[in-house]
Amino acid sequence: MFDRVERRESVMPKHFDRREFIQVLGGAAAGFYAWPARSLFTESLAPKLPTSPVAVAQCPAYGSAVRPTLATLFDQLGGLDRIVKGKTVAIKLNLTGNANGSLRGMPKGETYWVHPDVIGSTISLLNSAGARRIRLVESSLGASSSLQEFMQKGGWNYRDFASAAPAVEFEDTNYAGPSGKYVRLNVPNGGLLFRAYDVNHSYQDCDVYVSLAKLKEHGTAGVTLSMKNSFGVPPVTIYGADAGIDEPARVAGGSRSMLHDGGRQPSKSALPENDPSSPRDPGYRVPRVTVDLALARPIHLAIIDGISTAAGGEGPWLRRCRPVHAGLLIAGTNPVTTDAVATALMGFDPMADHGKAPFEGCDSTLKLAEEAGIGTRDLRRIEVIGVPIAKARVDFRAA
Repeated sequence: MFDRVERRESVMPKHFDRREFIQVLGGAAAGFYAWPARSLFTESLAPKLPTSPVAVAQCPAYGSAVRPTLATLFDQLGGLDRIVKGKTVAIKLNLTGNANGSLRGMPKGETYWVHPDVIGSTISLLNSAGARRIRLVESSLGASSSLQEFMQKGGWNYRDFASAAPAVEFEDTNYAGPSGKYVRLNVPNGGLLFRAYDVNHSYQDCDVYVSLAKLKEHGTAGVTLSMKNSFGVPPVTIYGADAGIDEPARVAGGSRSMLHDGGRQPSKSALPENDPSSPRDPGYRVPRVTVDLALARPIHLAIIDGISTAAGGEGPWLRRCRPVHAGLLIAGTNPVTTDAVATALMGFDPMADHGKAPFEGCDSTLKLAEEAGIGTRDLRRIEVIGVPIAKARVDFRAA
């Protein structure tokens, strides 16, 4: 299913070390360290915001069309080899909720999980582009001892992914991993909600971080795209409802409700939030955690599966969540520009603020990320390659 394609020569200088590489690729990282506090943000600074092209393609169905369509998107962005050749790549999947869930009896990959064909094709293309090691990462919900077990509970055969490239690894990032120690990701400029997050080593040990997301609405954050996908990075053993008090829990359990409503603090082994008196409103907290994580763990490649997905919410636990077919694949190297285009493709205005669709009950993650200097959400400053937004747009509210 996941055939290989001819590899192109890398245009990345051979003398780059890991630190230089991350600084070049993280369009976010290249600009946000010197940015002023968000209260000083003005329109006069907008032209300085990082921007990069976003590639959009129509793909009517899963199956054999996925791989060549993704290959075209990556070529339109300048090729994967310049990004991943000789590098360790972590792919953050979007496998939200419990493994036994279903939306109206449909397969999870055709509704609220990223589809296996998109995962396998991405692995194969990364391998063809020269990635040295590929690691699938996700913090699963439910009592699973490994990511492979979680996938199997969800009806998937993890061996399909392992066979897509020679060196594919799996890591359930609710746990510390073989070393038994979590690593600390600091948020530049002190963070909007936390100064740092304690996470699995895989998020630090990679050269390239890929967010493989689903094109969905979200009950709290309005939309869930490449940046919101990283909300699953913090382990529930530390940031979950059943997290340990002094130390991380030994068994992952519960949801990340503390990040949503601030009902408790994380395990004392991690840093507490910056201001425990700040609003406990999920519409305030979730967008800020999302931006914190986009700063602490910059996304080098954003891929969004919008072939068959969900409208009205992020999963079947929301009654208004319903299947929708958009027939789209989207990719970009800046998560804000990519998510802004994806938001527009869903029929929303990426410049919308709190109170306007899709952010009726929350602050705009796109606006906060823009103010943090990660990238621009202004479509006038974003080059869209491939299918124009006007031709590919799907009204998620009417779907």
